[in-house]
Amino acid sequence: MSRLAIFIDGGYVDQIAEREFSVWVDYAKFVSEITAVISSSAQNPIDLLRTYYYHCLPYQSNPATEYEKVRFAQKRRFFDALNRLNYFEVREGRLAFRGYDNQGRPIFQQKRTDLMLGLDFALLSSKQQITHAALVAGDSDFIPAVEAAKQEGVSVWLFHGPSRSRNDSTYAQELWLEADSRFELTQDFMQRCSR
Repeated sequence: MSRLAIFIDGGYVDQIAEREFSVWVDYAKFVSEITAVISSSAQNPIDLLRTYYYHCLPYQSNPATEYEKVRFAQKRRFFDALNRLNYFEVREGRLAFRGYDNQGRPIFQQKRTDLMLGLDFALLSSKQQITHAALVAGDSDFIPAVEAAKQEGVSVWLFHGPSRSRNDSTYAQELWLEADSRFELTQDFMQRCSR
């Protein structure tokens, strides 16, 4: 039996959806569309094991401002709603404050999300829980997990944002090359997945 797991870098999808397509993603539709793409190219029917979504709650200073409290509560409700979707699991990292840039804007960095995604990807592959994996990301940090999955016989799909040119891309070229199959997220695809 063929079994699929979907791994979503939530921060990546937020950026792609907002900057490239100006849409709000309905994740139930998003998962359904990804599953349909992979199923249409497979020889056998594919069952969805689970979707894993990796992201962080917004940063809150100490004491938190009213704006920070509202943003935090909204994101918490969003994560809770995602967790209520069938076969969907939110994995939360932590957002760390790293100072200010030259324009005085705060710098934040996600912690733990990439590592959790990579570990889940490699563990499900090594335990032969999946035959297919869909990675929605653009970061080259995921290459070791993709390599490990492929060594276990898992067919790895990369779902990625557009490439405007070779030097201006929404994903790492090395990650694109490492995947078995690639699917570029388009305006039409993202519209079908919008709220």
